Amino acid sequence: MSAPDTPVLVVGAGPVGLLLACELARRGVAARVIDKLPRPTTESRAIIVHARSLEMLERVGVVEEVMATGLKVTGAQFHADGETRAEIPLNTVDSPYPFSVTLPQTETERILAERLTALGGAVERGTELVGLEQDEQLVRARLRREDGREEAVASSWIAGTDGSHSTVRSAVGMQLEGSFKGERFLLGDVEADYDLDRGAMHTFFSADAAPLVVFPMRGERTRLIAQLTEEAAADAAEPTLEQMQAIADQRAGGVRLLEAHWLTAFEIHHAQVPRYRRGRAFLAGDAAHVHSPVGGQGMNTGMQDAFNLGWKLALAVEGRAGAGLLDSYHEERHPVAARVINQTTRMTSMATLRHKGQRALRNHLIHLASGLAPIRAELANQVEETTINYRDSPVVAGAGHSGGPRPGDAAPDVAGLSLHAALAEGTGHTLLQIGGAPGAGEPGVPASVRRVFVSEGTSSEPGYDLTLFDPEHRIQGRYGVSDEGALFAIRPDGYIGVKATQAETDATARYFEKVVSR
Repeated sequence: MSAPDTPVLVVGAGPVGLLLACELARRGVAARVIDKLPRPTTESRAIIVHARSLEMLERVGVVEEVMATGLKVTGAQFHADGETRAEIPLNTVDSPYPFSVTLPQTETERILAERLTALGGAVERGTELVGLEQDEQLVRARLRREDGREEAVASSWIAGTDGSHSTVRSAVGMQLEGSFKGERFLLGDVEADYDLDRGAMHTFFSADAAPLVVFPMRGERTRLIAQLTEEAAADAAEPTLEQMQAIADQRAGGVRLLEAHWLTAFEIHHAQVPRYRRGRAFLAGDAAHVHSPVGGQGMNTGMQDAFNLGWKLALAVEGRAGAGLLDSYHEERHPVAARVINQTTRMTSMATLRHKGQRALRNHLIHLASGLAPIRAELANQVEETTINYRDSPVVAGAGHSGGPRPGDAAPDVAGLSLHAALAEGTGHTLLQIGGAPGAGEPGVPASVRRVFVSEGTSSEPGYDLTLFDPEHRIQGRYGVSDEGALFAIRPDGYIGVKATQAETDATARYFEKVVSR
């Protein structure tokens, strides 16, 4: 077998590729990252980072800068015919970050690129993938630079994070499957003056007009997205600030546009590849799935793809990935994007009704539904992505006990007890023992796994890396643990890999057999 030139070749240096490279670099894997653009994009593109992604970015080490750079958004408001018909608070979600943050994608990319540099990585710009072959041992890629020079590169793995027109996807013989004819929209990233709550996202419905969505950003910067009629779409090939102002006047009123940073028209597509892995090639982000921007799920879903793949690929590079671990990337992430596509398709269909009577009924139903607390909470959970889970994954184990989170769920936080920070520390697994008798030498657990003990006492427990003191048993109650205690293996991405009582330690051993080879 020939030696690879690089362990992983990452094609595409948007938020998805940068995050994947950071996750590999945090684990000592020096990926080679290329992008055909000679310099980072100046287009703001995706602007929303949701709660589940903020949890992820804490582990990456950039969440504080993201929050300091962006604007915290704590709710969503729906307006119809001059009235506020519904308000959805986001602080009901189960997360240490119960809100969204809006900031231009250019800033997200800058923050991640600087983090990659700090970790010893770099992006090779003006470098394009023009050829790709693979066999059971290696991926052989052909790269072309701006000056026309070509280079052959061998890697152990390749990740296509190169967007909806992915070269990697095409090279491995896959294509997006779905709907490629949809509604037309006008997007404006502008400076705007208005009296709306700048701590909320706003959607304007009307019985007489198509919808308009307004996302606040820091300062007076604002994102507007408006559905276009067929007649208006024909005139919006080169959109102007005047066109966007006319739409804002008609559908919202009271929004004065001052300056345009970026204006574009686009058509919504809803599609997904059938498999996220082919041989030694993986697809993530828009290379694997595209859908409506309703709810701002696209970039978040893509970055979470990369977060899921990163730790698994790092284990594979080390030769320590258990059988089936890399395949679990598809098994876990494909259903997530499928649900996002389904949800955003339904939401887009509801938002873009064409008949006046249907629009009036929709507006009335929104008002009625928003009066029910469970519906408000569920909508917030969907927006913030806090109910994403991998319960059906082939690499989670243990049926667990009644109550509390299940294997495949995100490990929940308990405010005021430093639990989330403890679980986010490091780059590997954490074995969390809640209550019961200490037993740091659990059979079948790799020695590298970090161990945390939750105690009702006041002294540190020998044999553990950290002891959390919980005299009121709040963690025990939140995790549904009886007095006999329980073990939780928390994966590097913050999800529960196994949940077992003290008498079921064989479940813990079975889990690590699946994930980490000996």
